[in-house]
Amino acid sequence: MKTRFVCQNCGTSSPKWLGKCPTCGEFNTMVEELVERKKSRARPKSVTAVSLAKIPLMKEGRKSVGIDELDRVLGGGLVKGSLILLGGDPGIGKSTLMLQISDRIARSHGNTFYVSGEESAYQVRIRAERLGTDGIDINFLAETELETILSCAADLKPALMVIDSIQTIYKAQLSSAPGSVAQVRECGSDLMKFAKAHGITTVLIGHITKFGVIAGPKTLEHIVDTVLYFEGEKNQQYRILRAIKNRFGSTNEIGVFEMTEHGLKEVVNPSSLFISATASAGSAVISIIEGSRPLLVEVQALTSPTFFNYPQRVTTGIDSKRLSMLLAVLERRVGINVHGLDCFVNAVGGIKVFEPSSDLGIILAIASAIKNRPIEEHTVIVGEVGLAGEVRQVYGIESRLKEAEKMGFKRAFIPSKNALPNHCKLDIIGVEEVTEAVRIALSIRT
Repeated sequence: MKTRFVCQNCGTSSPKWLGKCPTCGEFNTMVEELVERKKSRARPKSVTAVSLAKIPLMKEGRKSVGIDELDRVLGGGLVKGSLILLGGDPGIGKSTLMLQISDRIARSHGNTFYVSGEESAYQVRIRAERLGTDGIDINFLAETELETILSCAADLKPALMVIDSIQTIYKAQLSSAPGSVAQVRECGSDLMKFAKAHGITTVLIGHITKFGVIAGPKTLEHIVDTVLYFEGEKNQQYRILRAIKNRFGSTNEIGVFEMTEHGLKEVVNPSSLFISATASAGSAVISIIEGSRPLLVEVQALTSPTFFNYPQRVTTGIDSKRLSMLLAVLERRVGINVHGLDCFVNAVGGIKVFEPSSDLGIILAIASAIKNRPIEEHTVIVGEVGLAGEVRQVYGIESRLKEAEKMGFKRAFIPSKNALPNHCKLDIIGVEEVTEAVRIALSIRT
């Protein structure tokens, strides 16, 4: 039989071995695989296209998981026949979350089917005991052969099927090892067809690479309906579930969970996790919107004289390139010297901040650290900063300020171009330029 070489990182194929993949540029990722001879295809069957307007509309049959944080990320619950891919760091809590979901679905919507290719039945039973799950309606199977799994699932007809993990499953017709590009792609495709044909909601747990992306070919993310990432540090108790792709809902929602000895518990008020009670130099509270939810996040900055030719720019949860831009604005437009300082910026709680509305808060936190003057307590900061030093308006200002008011904040810095919401009890300070915001917030002249 013929062989080919396939890149394990991006799935690019080549008739000969290459030391460097021409597509993704990675070295030593080309793996040899056997190529099956294709049978001659039958003549194409006759089909007729129909008008899109004549296709009847049907409501999506969703199953509520019973966990509000997860239902929010999914867009209202699990859709019948959908295929979901869940990724995250090892030990982050993927298997724990799916066992809890399996128990809740089994209690409210019928039996569930949990397949583990990595753990034995005894290991999963110990975890279920720790989570307080009786597991009566959870059917467990320790198997890695795809054909056996699908045959068992067809007999059970479960409301939910969990595959833990997709990298351990193999298809007997393929000679390549489990976890290879060919196996992951073919097994994922067959599971997708099975889920659609039988109307079984299926969740695939996937390993991630050292770069933080799900291992295997990128086509695996294309064929699934939803891609979820479980984020957080193993030495912290808080976890964030984020939707990267969702055909049945928004991709901007996040769910916040707390890891306890009895499993994952949803956090009803996430803003309380990301802010501290006291104000200090180099600290500022910003307001961001994740999907439909406003969140208050504390940003901390630390600066010190550099001992290197080039000062360090280190960030956690914030884009380092955007930090470089904001530092240039701070030095050029405000006149605060930063080129001789190492700058460290951190978003508290492990959350990742992508919104431009955090610009003003980051700049004020850095200025506060340099001047060693804390921003007044109970102050929230919102505003996008342009290269000319202007503070640009942001969307959703009313919901942001309502969240701040609910959390007990007294004062808010917002762009002067934003319309003020009705019945706002906060002391609103509208600013047009960064210089004005720094002067008022730190009570200094620039």
